[in-house]
Amino acid sequence: MSIRKAEAKTLKPGSYFLIEGEPCRVISIEKSKPGKHGAAKANITAVGFFDDRKRNVIMPADRMVDVPVIDKRAATIIADLGEQYQLMDSETYETYNIPKPTDQEIASKIELNAEVEVWEVMNKRVIMRVK
Repeated sequence: MSIRKAEAKTLKPGSYFLIEGEPCRVISIEKSKPGKHGAAKANITAVGFFDDRKRNVIMPADRMVDVPVIDKRAATIIADLGEQYQLMDSETYETYNIPKPTDQEIASKIELNAEVEVWEVMNKRVIMRVK
């Protein structure tokens, strides 16, 4: 599991960071100016990468947050195993099983021998798009 650190104020819409151990994509971020007695705050709205749950956090803008490193790879679907697909990595030729995507738009485009983009986030692999 590869994670790096970043300040909350450097996050932008579309970037990822961890909220309570769950990788989330930032939808919006609002930063307040520092007041007379306090530090600047960041109000961050994000959606969970795996569970699509909306989360909102308010924290000091200079707080260090965990940012997951996303490994994007190309793979080919070589078998349909019912609830899962068997894929072969296009670079390493490693084969592995991955759950079928829940997004109907992606699922409808998938067929055998299709090229897909797989993201590995926190040791979980997800099919993100069909090439």
